[in-house]
Amino acid sequence: MFIRYRTKGLTVITAFLTFFVIQGVNSQEIAILKYGGGGDWYSNPTGLPNLIAFCNRNINTRIEPKPETVEAGSEDIFSYPYIHMTGHGNVFFTDAEAENLRTYLMAGGFLHVDDNYGMEPYLRRELKKVFPEKELEELGRDHPIFIQNYRFEDGLPKIHEHDGKRPQAFGIFHEGRLLLLFTYESDLGDGWEDPSVHNDPDKVRKKALQMGANIIQYAFSS
Repeated sequence: MFIRYRTKGLTVITAFLTFFVIQGVNSQEIAILKYGGGGDWYSNPTGLPNLIAFCNRNINTRIEPKPETVEAGSEDIFSYPYIHMTGHGNVFFTDAEAENLRTYLMAGGFLHVDDNYGMEPYLRRELKKVFPEKELEELGRDHPIFIQNYRFEDGLPKIHEHDGKRPQAFGIFHEGRLLLLFTYESDLGDGWEDPSVHNDPDKVRKKALQMGANIIQYAFSS
């Protein structure tokens, strides 16, 4: 299934990502987003592989153990229903990268941005390039992402303290569909890492992995 529309005078044809209707080669694959600006997009290297292993064991996914890396401006992003983005500092998208991300998200893709502490002001600035007409909206505790395979009645869990602020989940929506999830003051990715990295208690890591599994499950089915 394809969507055809006009962008800057050019006709763009993008695959509409019907991941469970059409069992394509990458229908249950995920990738890490590489972005510009100097931020450490590669942080939490053990996090996503651990989340993948948890999902494959507990929610019947069949994700390749090692996530791929895709660049913001690459057409390769259209091969993945879920893309993960993290880091501590600066984020920068060129106009072409912002347009490519918008096309991907509007065509059915899902981007989860997990603030690893410090990226929030830069991300908000760059998201205005991607969606100048939209704002990040806070998700309520009753949003379906919190009641997938695991229930989080209080919403997003707190994994690392950082500034001691309450954890918040923000989203960008289009016609009721959540296109982009931004998890802030939670730091799920740190909780996904090997136990020896942050010495988190098992209970804390379990919450992080379960919330991550909910996000993957939601992205694959929405």
